[in-house]
Amino acid sequence: MNVCVVGTGYVGLVTGTCFAEFGNDVICVDVDKKKIDNLNKGILPIYEPGLDVMVARNVKEGRLTFTTDMKSAVQRSLVIFIAVGTPPKEDGSADLQYVEKVAKDIARYQNGFKVVVNKSTVPVGAGQWIKEVIKKNQPEPKHFAVVSNPEFLREGSAIEDFMRPDRVVIGSDSEEAIAIMQDLYSPLYLIETPFVITNLETAELIKYASNAFLATKISFINEIANLCELVGADVHHVAKGMGLDNRIGRKFLHPGPGFGGSCFPKDTRALEKVAEKHGYELKIVKATIEVNEQQRRRMVEKIVKALENPKDKVVGLLGLSFKPNTNDIRESPAISIAKDLMARGAKIRAYDPAAMEEAKHELGEENITYCQDAYDAAKGSDILVLAVEWNQFRSLDMDRIKSVMKQPIMADLKNVYDRSKMEAKGFTYVAVGR
Repeated sequence: MNVCVVGTGYVGLVTGTCFAEFGNDVICVDVDKKKIDNLNKGILPIYEPGLDVMVARNVKEGRLTFTTDMKSAVQRSLVIFIAVGTPPKEDGSADLQYVEKVAKDIARYQNGFKVVVNKSTVPVGAGQWIKEVIKKNQPEPKHFAVVSNPEFLREGSAIEDFMRPDRVVIGSDSEEAIAIMQDLYSPLYLIETPFVITNLETAELIKYASNAFLATKISFINEIANLCELVGADVHHVAKGMGLDNRIGRKFLHPGPGFGGSCFPKDTRALEKVAEKHGYELKIVKATIEVNEQQRRRMVEKIVKALENPKDKVVGLLGLSFKPNTNDIRESPAISIAKDLMARGAKIRAYDPAAMEEAKHELGEENITYCQDAYDAAKGSDILVLAVEWNQFRSLDMDRIKSVMKQPIMADLKNVYDRSKMEAKGFTYVAVGR
């Protein structure tokens, strides 16, 4: 099948590459010429384990191409995926200007029946709106169908999530489009992937509701972690006891500095705005957002308390991305914590295995040193803060770490290490909910 994916960001590039891996002919389009030129040279704009190898293989075998020529891509394809950003506006609602531009281009260049599939995370009702945008901008009426096919890709394990998903959601009022989408995803029928076939509005809400619920689990366990510190309980044992109940499940019950990334913060705020627009208050979602923002402040206060006064103190910071196995720093708790500490006069020595260049654009280079590894970050530090649980940080030589630090204090915001072992080595150890 001939497929076009508009947008070569995280969702678009993974989607296009994986559909090519299924044996389809895929054209990925982007307005950013530099990005397309780099992709044609094999240089990817994102860090995602295994993606570079898959891109190279499918380009070599002729199934995957990259271009800025929107007209050609639209006219050569039956299925056109919209995978562009929907960043938050100042009020938290989703900005659909990029989706609108793509819809207008599709209308302008349409040369026959097209299935227009929205992969971007959009508010409920956007599918119907896309229909109207296309109709209004067609030079002459042409048959098309709109589908909502939300993505559920976790950064760091996106290829596995696409190839072996928990479910595939297809929302449309066109039986023809649904049949084409089922054919496109047919390799997943072989592994008995559940398919949810529904209307546009339901598919759009499934995406927002899923992300809001997962974000709620994170904020909930962080609230429990804060209570554990007050009553003398261990949040890890609480989480284990809860997670063994199949009705609750073990995932997303890991305390820490809160959630970040391109989805949870943006989508919870956008869902709250959708509800407000319809005269309803989502109290649980609102509390989830508030708790997450509060949790970052609590982490800073932990560090400040351990240092007594952060002014002119050196903070070794391990991790800058919003989670491991990605270079994405959007809404990263680590970045937020670094900014707060720098505002209080602290100096930062930071290291991240993948997100150093991205962090430089966000944090600048004043009062911060970007280091070669974890041991370099610890050098001369008054406190070492583990903010992101990269595998490289899970088995550090703590004797070596201690030998290069000014003071042996560790704030383990992801609870990677064992308190008794750390204290036995002479560290002042600060954790979350323990």
